[in-house]
Amino acid sequence: MYAWLWRKLPGPTRTRVLTALVLVVVAMAVLWWVVFPLFEPVVTLDEVTVRK
Repeated sequence: MYAWLWRKLPGPTRTRVLTALVLVVVAMAVLWWVVFPLFEPVVTLDEVTVRK
């Protein structure tokens, strides 16, 4: 998958690296501000149960 993505990115190596970094930052931002808030009600981290 990564090799396919690398071949699809335009330009020389420096441009590809910069484009890949921008894609990673965008993916992280989408996870942080869209996906994680959607799952927050389902995953309750405040209620911790320890069993012995």
